[in-house]
Parts: sequence; C-alpha cells; structure tokens
Amino acid sequence: MTTAPSADPGPHDPPDYRQVQASAEFAELRRAHRSFAFPLTAAFVLWYLGYVLLSSYAGGFMATKVAGHLNVALVLGTAQFATTFLIAWWYSRHAATRLDARAEALKARLEAPTAVPRAAVPHPGTPEEGPEPTGVQEAGA
Repeated sequence: MTTAPSADPGPHDPPDYRQVQASAEFAELRRAHRSFAFPLTAAFVLWYLGYVLLSSYAGGFMATKVAGHLNVALVLGTAQFATTFLIAWWYSRHAATRLDARAEALKARLEAPTAVPRAAVPHPGTPEEGPEPTGVQEAGA
C-alpha cells in the first residue's frame, strides 16, 4: 500500500530550539507579548479580587441602588463580563498588529528546509519511475 506524498520537500535538520530561544528575534517577540499580557493580567486579577472583596465585606455599598432595581453589585458584576470580552478583543488586536508577523517570520525561518540538491529529491510519477501503483485493478484488465 502506498501513501500520499508529503508536502515536505526532503530531509532537513530539526530546528535548534535553544539557539532560537537565545536569539534576539525571539527575545523581542517574548518581550512584546509579556509587556502587554502581564500588566493586563495583573490589572484584571486585581479588578476581580476587588469585586470579590467588595461583595464579601462591603455588602451595604454593593446593595446601593443605582437606578430602579439595579444596584452597584449588579453593575460591577456585569462590568466583569464586559472587561473580560474587552481584554480578549484588545489582546487579539495586539497580537494581530504586533506579534503575529514576528511569530510567522520566526516560524518560517525555523521551518525553512536546508538546501538539498534537486536531483536528490525524488518526484513520484516522473517518466523514469513510471506511474505510482495504486493497488486497484482497472476494468477489463
């Protein structure tokens, strides 16, 4: 039984991940990610813990009516959901504008095959080899 040819053009060495990790290109990508993600994560955790602490220890404040039957607790609780979606959107925008192009360039450099002579790479179906056997008999054969 034969398998479909792979898209891989030939043998190549695996990337040296330690060398990539030590590269300036990777360090800049990591810095761009961390300088956005870490402060934003810390701010959101503080915001969430503030809400929990207010709910636990400031019941009178959280029960304060804002409008009609809406109180501070409901407004802040809804704001938790809103900020979650806002942060997700903001991060995806940040990643698309500042991280993705750098990551793709680094990935392309890592996945670039080593130079292999054209003659060393076999091409299935060439006249020298003939058609690839499929294991299926043709009708009338």
